[in-house]
Amino acid sequence: MAIHSSGRRGTSTSSSITAADRGNHPALPTVENGEYDRSAPPLITWRVFAMGILVSMGGLIFGYDTGEISGFLTMKNFLEEFGTYDPSTGMYAFSDVRSGLIVAMLSIGTLIGALIAAPIANAIGRRLSISFWCLIFMVGLVVQIATPNGKWYEIVVGRWLAGLGVGALSIMVPLFQSETAPAHIRGAIVCAYQLFITLGILIAYIINYGTNTINGPAAWRIVMGIGFIWAAILGLGILLFPESPKYAYSRGRKEEAKQTMTKMLGVSENHYKVARELREMKDKLEAESAGDHAWYEVFTGPRMAYRTWLGVALQAFQQLTGANFFFYYGTSIFTATGLSDSYVTSIILGTINVAFTFPGLYFVERFGRRPCLVIGGIWMSVCFVIFASVGHFALDQVDPTNTPKAGAAMIVFACLFIVAYASTWGPMVWTVTSELFPQRYRATSMSITTASNWIWNFLIAFFTPFITSDIDYLYGYVFAGCCLTASAIVYFFLLESAGRSLEEVDTMYITHVSPRQSAKWIALEGEDLGENTHEYRTNGQKGE
Repeated sequence: MAIHSSGRRGTSTSSSITAADRGNHPALPTVENGEYDRSAPPLITWRVFAMGILVSMGGLIFGYDTGEISGFLTMKNFLEEFGTYDPSTGMYAFSDVRSGLIVAMLSIGTLIGALIAAPIANAIGRRLSISFWCLIFMVGLVVQIATPNGKWYEIVVGRWLAGLGVGALSIMVPLFQSETAPAHIRGAIVCAYQLFITLGILIAYIINYGTNTINGPAAWRIVMGIGFIWAAILGLGILLFPESPKYAYSRGRKEEAKQTMTKMLGVSENHYKVARELREMKDKLEAESAGDHAWYEVFTGPRMAYRTWLGVALQAFQQLTGANFFFYYGTSIFTATGLSDSYVTSIILGTINVAFTFPGLYFVERFGRRPCLVIGGIWMSVCFVIFASVGHFALDQVDPTNTPKAGAAMIVFACLFIVAYASTWGPMVWTVTSELFPQRYRATSMSITTASNWIWNFLIAFFTPFITSDIDYLYGYVFAGCCLTASAIVYFFLLESAGRSLEEVDTMYITHVSPRQSAKWIALEGEDLGENTHEYRTNGQKGE
């Protein structure tokens, strides 16, 4: 295979797919006189837009569930039903352990759901898997809503069940989007998952604000019940869409894959982009199908250890950027400016989070994955250093209203941090980890990498109250260091994948393209992308 690591994109003087190739591959379009339609496809079709919106509802389910529980912990009736009475204050409250379990048990469920999602997705397909996990999520909601007074552990069990669905959907949504969306807009479509997470959080904040004044359990049961809407829309709506073309092709349904790609691209059946991608899938599938394959090849397959550990690191550092730290301290910070209502504080932070995720959908394709993630990490690190320094050395932590300027500075840098996170590391990590792996290992590898995200989500959610009570805002220096480390990992190890097919990305990793030169890499039309995979296996070069 001819691969160029620098220079301008070249053109081929011969047809990208020969007549002989078409004869051996019935799914490829047959064209009179051997010519292909080379008209420019539309930027986005209504089918791709509808798919991006509908499937991203999986992110809204996760975000909504996350946002609602933060409001429940300060809701009067929820405290009275599941908290403990403190005679000294005459009020109900949660202990650190109980509140930690209620909040973090979702993360335990998501971890397990993420790990078991892959074999189910490979067995029954992406579409049916998404519907199945929406049903599991709704079962978890039923358990929580039906919890009687005082049985707080049933809330924990219900959140664990709901977490199974959320965790599995965190695999299935980016997986389905990356396998279905055209290459030139794949990054923006996958980033929409994070957009809907932030939107779900904001919607939950607003609904909590509206129901907070209701007397009785309806204050929190209404909020939980609304969660059924999002799961029902996704679980039923996904059945109206075809299976992902990558999965359909891997199961021998080549004509179905071709028709899906044609509709998603908005082109004719004899378009060269359809022919080229079908050829790439054929080459890769043949190379990956050679010999027996065990599950542990997600670590021993062609450069799979490199990619799997890179994905694990990226997902871990998405949590270790410290975004949740700002939401945890939001109430005390905003008190310094006179905003004492925790629900209003949450809505303000949530609105910023949603608003600045939209630019990320543009940045990911316009500037590429690597520059955005590197600059975003450095930006967040600077914000955290200033935030932590002002909070520890200048803010009156006993009475923040005594130091309004320090509080105002912290609010500014908290918002600037959220701007950077929402437009880079929030959405783009889901994109790059969905692009790292070849078809054979994609579901399993994404399960492993996303499990890393949920492990750190749990650890941060559970231990942050204990850590901050000991070192207060100095905790921010830890996150500042993590942000710099995350930028370094991207710069030295992540390849640029913007605008490339998933098969091309796989070839880049197998052929050891330099991360710093990856934006210039070119694969000539008509070259066999499976050739390098086959040679790599033949030479026994696994696990590098």
